[in-house]
Amino acid sequence: PGKKVLIVYAHQEPKSFNGSLLKIAVEELTKQGCSVMVSDLYAMQFEPRATRNDIVGHLHNSEAFNYAVETWEAYKRGGLSKDLVEEQKKVQEADLLIFQFPLFWFSMPAILKGWMDRVLVQGFAYDLSKVYDGGLLQDKLSLFSFTTGGSKEKYAIRGDIRYLLWPMQHGIMHFCGVKVLEPHICYAPEHVSEENRKEMLAAWTQRLKTLWKEEPIDCSPEWYFK
Repeated sequence: PGKKVLIVYAHQEPKSFNGSLLKIAVEELTKQGCSVMVSDLYAMQFEPRATRNDIVGHLHNSEAFNYAVETWEAYKRGGLSKDLVEEQKKVQEADLLIFQFPLFWFSMPAILKGWMDRVLVQGFAYDLSKVYDGGLLQDKLSLFSFTTGGSKEKYAIRGDIRYLLWPMQHGIMHFCGVKVLEPHICYAPEHVSEENRKEMLAAWTQRLKTLWKEEPIDCSPEWYFK
């Protein structure tokens, strides 16, 4: 109880299956006494592109624009754009980050990737000497909850779905020091029966009830590639 959760949600339609998963998470976690914030990226019309508009005021080097350097310098002097500062504040306050989205092309939708690109800047989420277990966002948990178009069997034939979690869970979250809980994957909700969909939603509700007792995954290459 008293934990803070940020759900970063990337789906255009509230009535979608992802919308239902979001609704369940908000209700269940609130019921547990958590305070839940939602960044509904499409509704916010979140800008996914990393541009010089992210820096307020002067540039560190106006001759040649380098996004990573400029955002790092801007972060240090409090010169990042308002939308980024707001998202960083939510991340800073959260004990748990849940990312809720449909899988697009073995990855997250562009709007969510843009959130990662723009919000998790150097100085805030990591420093070059402080990454992975030493990352700046230690003591936080993360969970990737997503839907797929293909069935579990289809993913199994072509190789484990864990491979595509490597860039998301390891390359972003673990890099920033965030611990990673087992992903929550709902396979092909559009292609299963109504009964199956209800079972998937019930399983998510059930998992959320004991979420805080879970141990993070072992963030080693073996988890992904064994």
